[in-house]
Order: sequence, then C-alpha cells, then structure tokens
Amino acid sequence: MKTIKVGGVPEHFNLPWHLCIEEKLFEARELNVIWKDFPGGTGAMNQALRSGEIDVAVILTEGILKDIISGNESKIIQTYIGSPLVWGIHVAAGSKYKSVEELKNTKAAISRKGSGSHLMAYVNAQRHQWDTDNLQFEIVKDLDGAVKALSEDDAQYFMWEHFTTKPLVDKRVFRRLADCPTPWPCFVIAARNETLKNEPERIKKMLEVLNKETKRFKDLPKIAEKLSEKYGQQLEDIQKWLEITSWSQEQITDDEIEKVQDKLLELNLISKKQPVSEFIHNLQP
Repeated sequence: MKTIKVGGVPEHFNLPWHLCIEEKLFEARELNVIWKDFPGGTGAMNQALRSGEIDVAVILTEGILKDIISGNESKIIQTYIGSPLVWGIHVAAGSKYKSVEELKNTKAAISRKGSGSHLMAYVNAQRHQWDTDNLQFEIVKDLDGAVKALSEDDAQYFMWEHFTTKPLVDKRVFRRLADCPTPWPCFVIAARNETLKNEPERIKKMLEVLNKETKRFKDLPKIAEKLSEKYGQQLEDIQKWLEITSWSQEQITDDEIEKVQDKLLELNLISKKQPVSEFIHNLQP
C-alpha cells in the first residue's frame, strides 16, 4: 500500500482522522495514511509541506494561502472545518492587563512567523485600530513555549484556539481576556503539487473515506465523552465546541479565497493578490 503522510495539530478538530486510522477505514481502501502531530501549528506544517516531510496538511486557511503566495508548491483540495476558529486572547493568570485594549504596544507570543497566532495578532490589532507596524513578537514554538513566555513576561499575550487553551485557563495558568473569531472557514486540507500529480486517485480516495467519517462524526455515540477524555477537556466545554463547529466536505469557494486575500493585503501581509486558480486543485469526480 502506498503511504500518504498527513500532518495536523494535536487538537480535537482532528479526531475524525484518528478514528479513520484506528478503525482501519483507510486501510480498507488500500491506503496507508500515517498521521504526524504538529504542536507548532500552521507555520511548522507549511515548512513540512515545502520539504516533503508530509504530503497533506490539515492547516489554517489564512496560513496556507499566505505561504502559497510565498512559494509553497501546494494546493487546497478541500475545506475541512467550515465554521470559524475562535481564538482566545490570553495573558498570564497574574498579569496586570485586564482588557485587550491595554495590550496595545506589548509583545505577542507566536508559535512562528506565518503561523495562525502570528496572522491573527494582525487581525486582532486591526479590530482595535492599533498600528500594525508597531506589533512586536516573541517566537515560542508551541503552547508549552507560550506558557513559559507569558509566565516569565517575555511576552504579554498569546492567541490560540479557545477550547484547546481552556484547561490552562481553568488551572489559572492563563487568563482569557476576549475571543477573536476568524472571519472565514478555519481549516482546509492542502496537498503538495507533486503528490497531487503523482497520486491523484489515492488522495481522492482518502478524502472519500474522511468525508464519510466527518458527515457522521457529531452523531457518533458518546463522541463528546470520547473527545473530553482524549483531549483533557471538560465535557461541557466539548459540548459547546461541538455546537459551534461544522465539518465540511466541499472545496473552498472563490469568494472565501478572495476574502482571505483581501484581509492579508489590507494588513500588508502580502504584496499582491493571486488568481484563485493558484490556490485550489479540484480532484476529478
């Protein structure tokens, strides 16, 4: 069986992939799908796509679009999560800052440049009418690095997915000041151009298996309990998260790509827009 190497964050969004692997659903279609966790998020996955370490990534929409413009030879093959991502804006539990407005001209912890935490710091700054040229960043690699940076005051705030960081808020490691949802569907599935050229049928089969699973995912028996146990979340938090999260089985729309590009351009994160065809690859039916 041909191997397809897939990367994604070690978060609750990606449980459908793990269920497909555990239940040998990919194997039944003669696919050997190997999963790799990327705690460093989108920036780390972009690097892995570029190097060929992985064939496919479950990745933030804005992050992959920006990196394709910068030369990442990959394409979006499908939207994965059709709902927005809710980013919590966090400070250390003992921080003097009580509101997002007070964070102006302080330093943001980010996993790496080009990551979601980096790009969303710009989105948040613009919402609060801060001068984005004055943004300062501390690269922390992952959630553990952010805990260290905020506790030692090397950075003053950190943006990460609301529910993933909720256990740290509950333990009073972080305090959440506010939420900042993405203005677009948050996760897409991207594949290297080389993989799409060499293995189109296998990639198509992989999506068929996954989409069947995500269609039924929210109706699986005891799925909230399973998510809660696997990801160390309170059951009530997982239930809230399931209510606001929807999986997609469709390709990203031209309008959504335009919307993300418009925002990246407005924030001076890209110098010019690219045609939609530069970003998407439609697998033949």
